[in-house]
Amino acid sequence: MSRIIHVQAQADHIESLSKAAPLAAVEELVWNALDADAREVRVDLVTNALGAVEAVRVADDGNGIDVLSADATFGSLGGSWKRGISETAHARRRLHGRHGRGRFKSFALGGHVEWRTTTRSGGGLTSYVISGDIMNPGEFALDVELQPGPATGTEVFISNVRANCDSLLNAVETVQSLAARFALYLKSYPDVRIYFNGLPVTPVVVQKKTTDYRLTLENGAEAKLEIIEWKRRFVGAGRIVFAGPDGFELHEQPAGVRTGGASFTAYLVSPRFPALAAENALVMDELNPEVRMYLDAAKKIIRSHFVALGDALASGRRAGWVEEGSYPFDPKDGSPEAKRFETLSVELSDRMESFTELSAAERSIVFSLLKRAMATVKRGGIKEFLK
Repeated sequence: MSRIIHVQAQADHIESLSKAAPLAAVEELVWNALDADAREVRVDLVTNALGAVEAVRVADDGNGIDVLSADATFGSLGGSWKRGISETAHARRRLHGRHGRGRFKSFALGGHVEWRTTTRSGGGLTSYVISGDIMNPGEFALDVELQPGPATGTEVFISNVRANCDSLLNAVETVQSLAARFALYLKSYPDVRIYFNGLPVTPVVVQKKTTDYRLTLENGAEAKLEIIEWKRRFVGAGRIVFAGPDGFELHEQPAGVRTGGASFTAYLVSPRFPALAAENALVMDELNPEVRMYLDAAKKIIRSHFVALGDALASGRRAGWVEEGSYPFDPKDGSPEAKRFETLSVELSDRMESFTELSAAERSIVFSLLKRAMATVKRGGIKEFLK
């Protein structure tokens, strides 16, 4: 059986949804799999002999796409089957999608997309393929397979990939970014597994440290603030994420806090946030008085956290330099010059990636040059000297 599904939306609207960044498109495909009760999701890049991405494959062991709802699933932009439903069918996990737009973000990865799916139907299994092309975004072809697959699940296969998909080839950075996006979800549902090119997407592997705080507002309201420090810097770090107690992310925004270059994500968790999200209050950020109180309290804690962390790191580094004999000041010296040198030496060590690899003699020379620069360069220009 073969037929055409017509999408009830303007082609330019669909094309606008297909302009998402590759990583965002991958995230949506993973969310779609998790919303279909998948316990395992595998994202794989198919590369050619030159190492460039030729196709993207996202496979899951979820419930599959119900052939009876295919028209509703693909034929109506904004008509998601998830509307009005808050949990997945079997595992009772929190649903992510609501607007029926995620499937169209697949075209942000490539021009041709096939959904190869197997689902339970009439007491048995039914397999079929839904395919679409960006050249004709208003139509999807549905073909039922004569031989059903061995188990339920869906494989999204994207070909005619866009050139920017090569940005996903840095597997370590991509895994880091995905781990940050799914951190609370994976913590809430530990039986879920996500893999990217065979690497496990788990915050435990890529996080450096996790610290929990409790914040209390002036009105007595409370929330949990979980600061995860990452081992690597990546796009999307340095943000405050609002989440419900089930680990479901509701909104995020840049933290806007100086952290001395640390890579982190701060998760603000409260049972109050789902209601604020439903009222569209979270997207207003500081313009909403209640949301502003949460943000102000969170930012205050984040600042204090990294100031204390920076002081501890600076003290530890200085002690090591003193011990090896490279530090040009007595650690008991409390003069303004010594304090200023301590600040600049720590900043220099942060800016210079190979600083820790220097020998004690080499580090001593660098410190001597820095001390001389302090005496010759104007106070306000020393930071320019370090650049």
